[in-house]
Amino acid sequence: MAKQFRVKLKRSLIGTTKSQQETARCIGLRGLNSEVVVKDSPAMRGQIYKIQHLLDVKPE
Repeated sequence: MAKQFRVKLKRSLIGTTKSQQETARCIGLRGLNSEVVVKDSPAMRGQIYKIQHLLDVKPE
């Protein structure tokens, strides 16, 4: 199991729900093609799962 994930916002937040936009901001993604490294935890996995159609996720 990965200790960290590299998460990249590959689709725009325009047209998404307010909840999905806030989830992206909480992960640390600010704009299109922004990329962050996040720790693997159940809470983070839940956030990633919620907006998985907007993200590109790779194990670190």
